[in-house]
Amino acid sequence: MQRRDFLHLAAAGGGAVFASGLAGCAGMQTAGAATGSDFYFVQLSDSHWGYEGPANPDARGTLTKAVAAVNALAEPPAFIVFTGDLTHTTDDPAERRRRMTEFKAIVAGLKVPVVHFMPGEHDASLDRGAAFQEMFGPTHYSFDHQGVHFIALDNVSDPGAKIGEEQLAWLKADLAGRDPQAPLVVLTHRPLFDLAPQWDWATRDGAQAIALLMPFQHVTVFYGHIHQALHRMTGHIAHHSAQSLIFPLPVPGSQDKRTPLPWNPAAPYQGLGWRQVEAEQKGLQYDIADLPVAKA
Repeated sequence: MQRRDFLHLAAAGGGAVFASGLAGCAGMQTAGAATGSDFYFVQLSDSHWGYEGPANPDARGTLTKAVAAVNALAEPPAFIVFTGDLTHTTDDPAERRRRMTEFKAIVAGLKVPVVHFMPGEHDASLDRGAAFQEMFGPTHYSFDHQGVHFIALDNVSDPGAKIGEEQLAWLKADLAGRDPQAPLVVLTHRPLFDLAPQWDWATRDGAQAIALLMPFQHVTVFYGHIHQALHRMTGHIAHHSAQSLIFPLPVPGSQDKRTPLPWNPAAPYQGLGWRQVEAEQKGLQYDIADLPVAKA
């Protein structure tokens, strides 16, 4: 997938944003990466399957539209990551599992080799991730693809919005012995930094995770939770949030409560979308394309 193809897709989507060479995303070079080839992956986030309300009258249709859009890509991505809130919260354990089962059946239609799932607090905070693990497997893990090391962190299963000492020790062990120049991609649901703590847009011990990542020169974090695209830096580490597949939320701290932005019948699916990330091994950078959810 070449950059011109992303530009074409962005233009076809209408209103999409194409960002090339974002700060903190360049210089993704290691000995392992040098022998790899270019690839791209897709990030989807915050589908909130099971939500019903005025913020999205098409709550049961938006996820299927996103699946269809990904399947329509000229070249399939190497893999897909869902960065949390697969389902909408419920106090009923049976209903939680029913929603996860329905979500899983819908995304089973994705025509991609691999799909990686992560929980959001709507999926996991009420039962510490028990139902999620039954349906999707571990809540934190790591994997490698074409010379890039991916780390999925769970900052939602703890109801106190923490990663926790045990997982931080796991992260330290996972990073031990790695080349400081190695390219790392970290996947989380909540932001690791204090974006808007009063809105639960923070991780209480996120600074400890960032400290463990700081010795590595090429780290990029992709997260969800805030239902909008936002790009921030903590030192040399770039953090990129993703739009949601259910409803947009206001700019951080812009109002008292983080209530969903109202549905606009004149512009349905406004503020909703998904993301393509191209890892260019030769160009040593990531190119990010944020694409909207389009009407069927």
